[in-house]
Amino acid sequence: MDSRGSILLRAAEIASIEGLEGVTIGRLAVELGMSKSGVFSHFGAKEELQLATVQAAAEIFSREVVVAGGPLLDLCGRWLDYSKRRVFPGGCFFVVTRSEFAARPGRVRDALMLFTLRWVALLERLCGDAQLAFEVDALLVAADRFAVLYDDASAYERVRLALRARIAMPTGIEMSVATPNDSSIASQASSTI
Repeated sequence: MDSRGSILLRAAEIASIEGLEGVTIGRLAVELGMSKSGVFSHFGAKEELQLATVQAAAEIFSREVVVAGGPLLDLCGRWLDYSKRRVFPGGCFFVVTRSEFAARPGRVRDALMLFTLRWVALLERLCGDAQLAFEVDALLVAADRFAVLYDDASAYERVRLALRARIAMPTGIEMSVATPNDSSIASQASSTI
């Protein structure tokens, strides 16, 4: 791998744990045993480094999850495997960074938003339903965050089962409905903090 590729891979690894704001030219130089000017010469500015990192992460994601093709469940299975194997040590790069930049206007947010729109459009095309695509993405994100937060890989299998059930369900039919009793979750959560 060339030096630019090594820089971008390490930047994506850091961003998956600390977000893109945790990626600095100085830090990358130290961690990769390079001069700051050597790292800087590849990008010129932090925003350019962030944009290049998003692109590099998108290429890795595509290679790991999308390129093999196949039906929706196969794609979702590869997504879960990509997260579980910690291709990026903090879980899915895009789950972390799209949350970090969701309310920040600018080119980095635009790049993350474009990636996410393309991902959800792919899901929608595969399942033929925008609502189901939204739910599938939400389940994948939930598996990633739960597994990372609690260091509990069982989340991946639970989401695999949920995906199979949800994808097999006719569109527009819900399995259950929330009730007023469910509001107690807020008081239960606050008592454990």
